[in-house]
Amino acid sequence: MFEDDNSLVVGLRVDVDTLRGTRRGVPKLLESLEKRGIRASFFFSVGPDNMGRHLWRLARPKFLLKMIRSSAASLYGWDIILRGLFWPGPSIGRACASLMQATAAYGHEVGVHAWDHHKWQAKLDAMSSSELDAETEWGVAALREILGRNPDCSASPGWRCNDAVLVCKEKYDMKYHSDCRGVSVFRPVIDGAATTPQIPVTLPTYDELIGRNGVTDDNYNRVLLDRIVPRALNVLTIHAEVEGIAKSDLFEDFLDETARRGITFVPLGKLLPALDEIPTGSIAEESFEGREGVLCVQAA
Repeated sequence: MFEDDNSLVVGLRVDVDTLRGTRRGVPKLLESLEKRGIRASFFFSVGPDNMGRHLWRLARPKFLLKMIRSSAASLYGWDIILRGLFWPGPSIGRACASLMQATAAYGHEVGVHAWDHHKWQAKLDAMSSSELDAETEWGVAALREILGRNPDCSASPGWRCNDAVLVCKEKYDMKYHSDCRGVSVFRPVIDGAATTPQIPVTLPTYDELIGRNGVTDDNYNRVLLDRIVPRALNVLTIHAEVEGIAKSDLFEDFLDETARRGITFVPLGKLLPALDEIPTGSIAEESFEGREGVLCVQAA
């Protein structure tokens, strides 16, 4: 995977959570990446945009603190913060199918993020097996109809995942999933069987770093760049709503600095070793620095 001891390769993952992020953020990111010859992995939410319903989580102190720390209203925009709060949100896939098709046409990997991003992230633990099956099938089927082929991969919203999710996803025969945080590519073992490879995210996101430990927009890129290390799995998640809109200039500066440092970006699928070279492992749920609640992580 790594050609020499000084190789600096980063898997670039783009999460697209909302209607606004798809309409405004994706075109900007496609332009920025094409200008630099970079290909990435885009994960699309394709069902209703109900992200405003996360406001009910303000009753939780850690979520409220995160919203304040990241200046969420200016970062995401009020149309995202209120979308679907009092009535069902609009269908992202129906409104933005052409942008998803264009992403694939540019040569990027295209995968499923969610049918209903809010429901998955906020209510996964309460879903019955039939609800989980339905949410997964709706997302895969919608993106399959848009692309005219099966999606390449998937990534659970908010890194909310468990063994039941992995079992549910096995029927779709994708190349890989990116459902957890961790340090290396692995195949989770469930009931004695190795499942589809997981490519964990290893680097922090903007909202995890900003406003903590003295991190501001002035030093954010340097802090993030210092976490990219040679001879290791480096996987970065950006968000169309953040790096594609509110922080697009900051992200462009980041891309320019990575080029000066000799850092290469690739779609996550390019990080996959041969199947027989991928070790097995397991997943767990843990609290995670900079985030509210628990996330799926690669077990030690």
